[in-house]
Amino acid sequence: MKIVRLEEVPVERRVVNHRQGTFIYQRLMEGEPRTPGNFLFEIVETTTDFFSPRHRHNFDQFRFQLEGEFDFDRNGRMKPGIIGYFPEGTPYGPQTSSVRSLTLVLQFGGASGNGYMTQREMEAGATELKKEGVFEKGIYHRNEGAQGKRNMDGYQAVWEFVNKRPMVYPKPRYHDPLMMDPASFDWLPIAGSSGVAEKLMGVFTERRTAASFLRLDAGARTRLEGRRLYFVIDGKGEVGGKAYDRRTTVYCDTGDTAELAATSPTELLVLTLPQFAAATTQGTAVAAE
Repeated sequence: MKIVRLEEVPVERRVVNHRQGTFIYQRLMEGEPRTPGNFLFEIVETTTDFFSPRHRHNFDQFRFQLEGEFDFDRNGRMKPGIIGYFPEGTPYGPQTSSVRSLTLVLQFGGASGNGYMTQREMEAGATELKKEGVFEKGIYHRNEGAQGKRNMDGYQAVWEFVNKRPMVYPKPRYHDPLMMDPASFDWLPIAGSSGVAEKLMGVFTERRTAASFLRLDAGARTRLEGRRLYFVIDGKGEVGGKAYDRRTTVYCDTGDTAELAATSPTELLVLTLPQFAAATTQGTAVAAE
């Protein structure tokens, strides 16, 4: 089990080479690089300079809107409290932000097993590609005479450079991304856990990726288990003998368990990562953003 409180996480600034805009972010948790189950969990602040064209990925992502809003054009707007599931292979966008926006973002290797490319690999690859082209509004344009396709999605260009092979997108399992409003769901009590209730947003793909919310009354207890990320929306208490408060993150890997005891009313977002039979190294067969 890993636990990190938001105030312990440094605030960093990143120019998004393969898109348009600047991110101010706090990196909460990361998975194991070059494995099918790798992931990145972070809080990202964007402003009005952000733009991303309509595109798709070879990885999955969840987005939970904390402040402000994001416009995904034909796919709708994400306002505070909305949670979105963006499946691998499914196009979405274009994506813009007309106001300051704060979003909890989980990007992770999806059911196809393509994995997730690390930010270090992404940044290094983009730096190298700038030597023979330019990124503009999310598209990579190669210079005249440079080897490779002249114009292509910025992320795909970096991925192919890093992995030294063409990207093959997974066949879409879902026609569109799913945007869910938790306020329209009911809390249901969890049997055998006094003072604990759940809102289940959904279970996705054959790998049983899932999103839900937990609510605990003051004094209530519940067991956390892997392979899941728990984000404290509000509340205080202890988990695994360590204190938690608002915007604390807990990660339980496969086989991990921990008890969470609430000292004040607590609400958590729970994101279940896909279940792979074995977390074997992919080597050169890795994928995605």
